[in-house]
Amino acid sequence: MTQFFRHYLLALQFFTRIPVTGRLADWVGFSPAMLRASAAHFPGVGWLVGALVAAVTALLLAGLPEGGFAPLVAAVWGTAFGVVITGAFHEDGLADVADGLGGSPDRDRALIIMKDSRVGAFGAIAMMLVLLAKVSLLALLGSVSSLVLCTALFLAHVVSRTWPLLLIRLMPHVGDAAGSKSKPLADQISGASLMTAFLWCFMALALVVYAQVATDFIALDVDLIALLWALGLALAASGIAFLVMWRWFWRRLGGFTGDCLGATQQVCELAFYLGLALCL
Repeated sequence: MTQFFRHYLLALQFFTRIPVTGRLADWVGFSPAMLRASAAHFPGVGWLVGALVAAVTALLLAGLPEGGFAPLVAAVWGTAFGVVITGAFHEDGLADVADGLGGSPDRDRALIIMKDSRVGAFGAIAMMLVLLAKVSLLALLGSVSSLVLCTALFLAHVVSRTWPLLLIRLMPHVGDAAGSKSKPLADQISGASLMTAFLWCFMALALVVYAQVATDFIALDVDLIALLWALGLALAASGIAFLVMWRWFWRRLGGFTGDCLGATQQVCELAFYLGLALCL
């Protein structure tokens, strides 16, 4: 159990700006092996990030005037809060991937561009479109129900952080291994770690279903079949997005980089919202 908490806190330290410092950081420790093991808790980080973003969004919806642009305002500020607490970690990966794969058809040149910290036209356009798409979908879900919006935020952050681990499992790490912060994560994730990640994801889905059953289907104003159908379609959309990203990286790079993991998280999160919105 001690190792569990140390690995979780290390994942929190690596993937967010939530402070794990001082004596707590000393207790957690660090090694490449620990960082590799902490990948199992990537969806667990989504639990905390998703819950915080959902809570901030719910507070905004409660304080803003009803109707009108309230869901849009809450979606914008909730998204901004999520970017702040994660340090735009995954958004940065999306921009780098768009710049690299959009800027050059040559594999080696694309990898060089992806390592460049400057944001080019492809990266800026990709970021703008993804943020606009995300905010518009969240506003749409919020117009249906604030509870639907908050549930979607929580689940999407968990589910979208599960798919990138399959890239680590299925593909080799490519690029500058010595200079990559993600390389310790990419030495092949173990089956046990992958099962832990899937358990985090399953528990999040089970929690939403249980809450709906426990409130006699009043919470989201849908019955169990409708809820399972909505979650199934959202998961399917997110899974299709993962397959598209996996095929793209395999065809263009023959593997993945840390930026590819961040880009996959962003695209799968967006696809989850789209699937849920289409079902509703």
